[in-house]
Amino acid sequence: MPTKYISQEDLEKFKTELQELKTVKRQGIAERIEEAKSLGDLSENAEYIEAREAQAFNEGRIRELEELVKNAVIIDENKQKTGARVVVEVGDTIEVKNEKGEKMVFTIVGSNGTDPSQNKISNESPLGRAFLSRIPGEDVEVATPLGRVKYKILAIK
Repeated sequence: MPTKYISQEDLEKFKTELQELKTVKRQGIAERIEEAKSLGDLSENAEYIEAREAQAFNEGRIRELEELVKNAVIIDENKQKTGARVVVEVGDTIEVKNEKGEKMVFTIVGSNGTDPSQNKISNESPLGRAFLSRIPGEDVEVATPLGRVKYKILAIK
């Protein structure tokens, strides 16, 4: 699994979910399987089949979360930008202006932190990728389903 950029808050959520799946959920599924086994013939036992499917899904999610936690790179939301040449990085909030003159603010986040309603865009999205490693004052052109859109980066906050 590739590196995933996530906030400390999201990492804690994933760790909590992982712990819940490994303990409470896993135990509950094991109990369902044992109960279904006691009903007899497993080949036609819908409860048993359903419990085994739930177990497979749970174990898959556990593996996914373990990989995510292992490969996570924490976004430093409190970093200070210094130096003459400051570039857009994951975790930055940027102010941009589109070609219509409308100002917008975006926060570049990892793919797991995406929330369009809060203007949090993924570093893996076309828009997020276009802004990365750019500097204030630079023009950026992004291909969208409706055509190409131009933005000017006004500031990194």
